Amino acid sequence: MKNRISLRGRALAHAGGLLPLLLVAVMLSACSKTKAEPSAGAVVETNTDPNVFTMQNPRQFPLATVEVRKVSDEIHLNGAIAPDVNRSVPVVSLGGGRVVEIEAKLGDYVQKGQVLLLINSPDLSAAFSDYQKFKADEQLADKQLARAKLLYDKGAIALADLENAEDVHAKATADLNATIQRVHVLGSDVNNPSPLLPLRAPISGTIVDQQITGGTGVRSLDNQQALFTIADLSVVWVICDVYQDMLPRVHVGDIAEINLNGYAERFPGKVINISQVLDPATRTAKVRIELPNPHGIMRAGMFVTATFRASQLVERVVVPASAVVHLHDKDWVFLPAGQNQFRRVAVQLGAQEKDGSQQVISGLKAGDQVVTNGLQFSSAAEE
Repeated sequence: MKNRISLRGRALAHAGGLLPLLLVAVMLSACSKTKAEPSAGAVVETNTDPNVFTMQNPRQFPLATVEVRKVSDEIHLNGAIAPDVNRSVPVVSLGGGRVVEIEAKLGDYVQKGQVLLLINSPDLSAAFSDYQKFKADEQLADKQLARAKLLYDKGAIALADLENAEDVHAKATADLNATIQRVHVLGSDVNNPSPLLPLRAPISGTIVDQQITGGTGVRSLDNQQALFTIADLSVVWVICDVYQDMLPRVHVGDIAEINLNGYAERFPGKVINISQVLDPATRTAKVRIELPNPHGIMRAGMFVTATFRASQLVERVVVPASAVVHLHDKDWVFLPAGQNQFRRVAVQLGAQEKDGSQQVISGLKAGDQVVTNGLQFSSAAEE
């Protein structure tokens, strides 16, 4: 009896020792089963290259073949309206003095010949004084010449005396004419003598810059800055900064469409100049677009969006727009790399076509295959 109890106790003890081992085996089996059966599309191994992904079920991601088409090249850039410098005229005063009245201000539209301001000018006063003197001298010389001719005709004086009177008269007339011309250049009229010098608009246009206020002293011409700048804004410039890698895609003569915020209409312009010098800070070149402005809608300083279109079609690879995903300030597509692997490739995009396809400037070549739904693939890869 004791032997039976002892054998039974040993059997129970042996079974109690095997139970923990069996539980561990079951857990390991469950874990291995879990690893062997991942969710569809999940990353199954870690790659050293962060742009390479291994997918368990790659067939769930359809592929599209990269095509080549002849398309119209487009670039979208921001710009600003600026006056055409060839139609802008700085306004300066040819005489010094002090401003006593301003009759036009920044932003006003003025007509050619319109008075912009009045200057109490010592230069103009001196010119009128010289005019009065030379006028008196010319009148005296005219009387002396008439007397000399009369005496010479009667034989009372020699020919040399007549010639001397003619010379004095000619010099007096020249001095008088020079003084009259000086008064006219200063902007006044000898028939209306006044110390107030009017500064007139040399062209019709808009005052786009003003550097003068009432009571300000105006210096002489040799060291004076422009008091006003008048611009004819019937034709304006759009200035855009184009980065170095985009410069090969912009050409003189290309058409550019200008879009202003708040206006549905697009205004056509033409590229007339591309700077040969890059800004050292931004590595951009100034591109100048000439834009007609017959209705005055464009105002200096306005921000615009410019769409550059090449004059000729270019060959460019295109992919479905859904294949591109934007991550970390870059645009990416996913290419199959064999053995259930996919590589993420950065691309530079062009314009989007009307059929929904996306132009690609660089990063792909004809015949490459890309994942059609880049966003879905990116989401699955991050799980």
